[in-house]
Parts: sequence; structure tokens; C-alpha cells
Amino acid sequence: MTEREQELIRLAEEEVEKNIEVVESDPYRLRYHLIPPVGLLNDPNGFIQWNGTYHLFYQWMPFKTGHGAKFWGHYSSEDLVTWKHEPIALAPSEWFEKNGCYSGSAVEHHGKMVLFYTGNVKDADGNRETYQCMAVSEDGVTFDKKGPVVELPEGYTAHFRDPKVWKKGADWYMVVGAQSESLTGKVALLKSSDLKEWQHLGAIAGSGMNGLGDFGYMWECPDLFELDGVDVLVASPQGMEAEGMKYQNVYQSGYFVGELDYASATFDHGDFVELDRGFEFYAPQTTLDGKGRRLMVGWMGVPEQDEDKHPTIAHKWVHALTLPRELKWVDGKLLQVPVEELALMRKDQLVKKIDLQLSGDGIELEIRESKAFEMSLSFKDDVASFEMDLSDTIQLIFDASERVFSLRRKSFVTGEWESRSCSLQELSELRAYVDTSSVEVFLNSGEEVFTARIFPDGHAAGMVTVSGDGTVGEMEVWKIEPE
Repeated sequence: MTEREQELIRLAEEEVEKNIEVVESDPYRLRYHLIPPVGLLNDPNGFIQWNGTYHLFYQWMPFKTGHGAKFWGHYSSEDLVTWKHEPIALAPSEWFEKNGCYSGSAVEHHGKMVLFYTGNVKDADGNRETYQCMAVSEDGVTFDKKGPVVELPEGYTAHFRDPKVWKKGADWYMVVGAQSESLTGKVALLKSSDLKEWQHLGAIAGSGMNGLGDFGYMWECPDLFELDGVDVLVASPQGMEAEGMKYQNVYQSGYFVGELDYASATFDHGDFVELDRGFEFYAPQTTLDGKGRRLMVGWMGVPEQDEDKHPTIAHKWVHALTLPRELKWVDGKLLQVPVEELALMRKDQLVKKIDLQLSGDGIELEIRESKAFEMSLSFKDDVASFEMDLSDTIQLIFDASERVFSLRRKSFVTGEWESRSCSLQELSELRAYVDTSSVEVFLNSGEEVFTARIFPDGHAAGMVTVSGDGTVGEMEVWKIEPE
């Protein structure tokens, strides 16, 4: 570790220490989600299970609640529930990363953990250089930087970042989010036999390719993996125009299902499908764990979408990561299911009701004092409408006649109500995880998901009511208290 890196890490640690009281005193501080100790958190990075332990890194700006020369913060866990904050993994100390250790991934090789990340470099005029860099660890905590292993291939601008690496057969592959010289978003594919020397195979997906029309000017944070016999490409396109209920955020995250031909470096895929219909979700990353599960975590935020207006900034922190989700490919649908380990967080059962008849008058649930809880409902066939008010800030609404599910929240910017919606043929099941200032809603075993930050008046969950027309077969609410 160089003296410059040691100095940057020391300064970041001092920033954490001097602000710990103001950060921890925030009534909106999340209780069971991963959050920064101070400053700004964004993309999840380097998600891996290594030597039996889960490691999850994140983009981190410790010195302010805005973006800048990012560090890699680091959490570890044995069970995806109880997380330990590890020492800082990467600091932007070297010439090839001086303006930020940007996003990337982790693999295991010869018993070591190997990180790949983007080194961001800018000159005095703002001109950008980009390098895909490698760092190696024998203990999973301290990392030896090896410097750049990929320089910018021909045909792209310097917006070439976020390497995700995996092994197929005897070879290693890397996808990188990119922008072509014609200013269209792409995903580039590279290949290596030793993780050090990389061959650029070309773009495998992007705007104007594979039947897509204009599909954004930059694709960030790609991830490509096999799931139950299909290949899935996850990407976060920037520059998409809203279409009805789709693409309502400033930037989007979603996936394509298809088949990657490794020999010809081509990816034949179907339509783009958004991963999350809510207000705050971006830059997800997946890993394959020892149980054979494909797990995913996303950033509970969106770049340039009122980031400077979050109420938590008053307490010198902003943003969080989502709960871990298991991905499943079932009957032609990609499902997102909260990992089973989350049940370990359940403490007191606050509500249990069977065959609950809904009415327009509404039913109040006795969970007013709980700021952190899990709620699950299963519905019978006759549900024609459903509405749940979670405090004075957020509503979940299903209109069976229109076949539309909506999440409505009171904007933390304007104070007015705003909504995100999706088409839904029926509502058979709903699971919601409510934290102090966030909600994650899973519908029909993960067929659709809505994620949002919420900031209730009075800093409490407040009154929860359920109303509608039909019958809830079973309702359970658990108070959540992480260890």
C-alpha cells in the first residue's frame, strides 16, 4: 500500500469518526439495510461469496454527500443478514484511478480474491481517461493493486467502465458498460486466459443492435450470467425516454434474456424488461453463491434524480443498498425473491389474520410503533381492489378492473403525491419490507418489484390501513430487529 493510499484511507476514517454522532442521530437512518457510515453510497461492487463468507463492496464518497473520487467501502456477512463493516478496500490513490475507483466485480482465482474495477482519470479540462484495473487479496480484506489490465479499445469513448468478470470453461470473460464513438450505449465483451491479458471481442448488445432502435447513449453496470438454461444480460441504460408506465426514472435498470454464442461473440436476445418498477433502483450486481443461487443487490438510488434533496443529507449521509434477492427463471419469467435468510431478522409477530374480509372502510393494523417490519399477504381469487396505506407517505394500490398495480408516495422534493405503476393480471401475493425510510415490495412471488425511499412525517411508520373489495387469505406482519 502506497503512502498516498494510506493517507486517503486515514482521512476517510477520520471523516467517519468525526461525523458518527450526527449520522447516527438521524431518525431516518435505516435499521436493516446496508448504508454508508458517512457521505454518499452508490453502486454495489464486487459481490462474491469467498471462502464461505459473503463480501459486498460499494461505491463510496466519504467526504461529502455528492459524487466525486470514489472509494470502495466493504461489508462482509456469514448469512446475508448480519453484516460487518470491513476496512476500506480501495482508495483513489494511483495515477490510473486518481479521480475514482469506479465500479467493478470480484472473482476467486487460485484461492485469492481478485477485484476488477474502473480507474477514472480526468485532466484539468475535464477530459476523461479510463482503465480497467485489477487488485488481489489473500485475506479478503487488504488488496494489492496490480494496475490497469485493459486500456480503451478502439471504437469507444472514454465512457467505458464497470467490468463484470466470470469464468466459462478454461477462459475468463468480461463485460464492460460502454459508449460507442457514435455516442450510443453498448456492452463490450472481452476474453482472457489469465486475467491479465485481455482481448476485445466486440460489442454484444446496445443501442441499434439486435433489433433495438435508439436505446440510450450509455449502458452502465452490465452483468451477464446463465440462469436455468438461459443467458441473462443485466444493464443500466442511460438516455431512455419514458413510454407509458415504463422508464419513468431518470435512468433505468433491466435485463435481456437470450443466448450468448461464445465462439462468435454474439448475443441473441429478446426485449428489455425493467427489473424494478419503483422510484429508487439502479446498477444491480449479481453473484452465484455456494448454494447455487443467483443473488442480486441493487443501489437504492438513481443518478441525478434529486440526490441533493434527500432529507438524510442534513445528517451527512445519503443512499442505501437493497436487500439481497434470489433470481429465478420460471415459466419464461425472471422472478426476484427475497433471500430466505431474511426470515432470521423476524422478532415479534405483530399481526396474524386468516380470511380477512376487506371493505371500503379500511382495517387498521396494530403496528404503529414499529419503524421496521416485514408484511406478507396472500389473496383469494375474488380480490377486485386493494389499497394499503403505509403511514402518511406511501400507498400500495391494485385496481383489478384496470389490471394495474401502483406504488404512490409523497414526494420528498415537492410534497405532492407521485406514482410508479405496472400492468398486473392478478394480485395473488404481496410481501413488503418496510424500513425507517425505505420500502421494497414483491408481488406474486417476485413477478414485479417496487423499491422506494420514503420519509414519513414524524419519522415513524405511523398508521397502516388496509382496504378494498375481496378476501385476504392470510396476513402476517413481523417486527424486524437485526442483530
